[in-house]
Amino acid sequence: MRELRIRMLAGVFAVAGVLSWAGARLWNSIGTLPSVPLAAPIVLALIATVLLATALSIRSRLKAQRERRPGAKGVDPLMAARAVVFGQASALVAALVCGMYGGTGIFLLEVLDVPARRDQAIYAGFSVLAGIAVIAAAIFLERVCRLPEDDEHNGAGTAPAA
Repeated sequence: MRELRIRMLAGVFAVAGVLSWAGARLWNSIGTLPSVPLAAPIVLALIATVLLATALSIRSRLKAQRERRPGAKGVDPLMAARAVVFGQASALVAALVCGMYGGTGIFLLEVLDVPARRDQAIYAGFSVLAGIAVIAAAIFLERVCRLPEDDEHNGAGTAPAA
């Protein structure tokens, strides 16, 4: 499984942000702008919480296993792999959603004198912050589930060739 790349997530965020900003300008010139739902930052925050709780649970179970505590539950490799896939998918979607709400929020900064638009800009800003929390939790989960490097493949434990 490949690691998440911050550069790719930033690219998704930037492209989605530019397209969303342009789409918001176009949509506003035609009529009304679609609203940013109040539930968007709440749902993203819940996903970040689930990812963080999963990472902390797996980390504590791995620590107990490494310390050879009696009765320590091991971590099922398939469950850890599923958690990492969930984290990676969540990070990609969060980068896309962050870009989308970020672009819309930047457009809404131009019209803060309208109370409804100001509220929408606040919701968009909180959505971006919650999306960043999802990405951070997903990266943390991925780091927790990373396998230790094998010394044989590193070359650290092998004798030099003569």
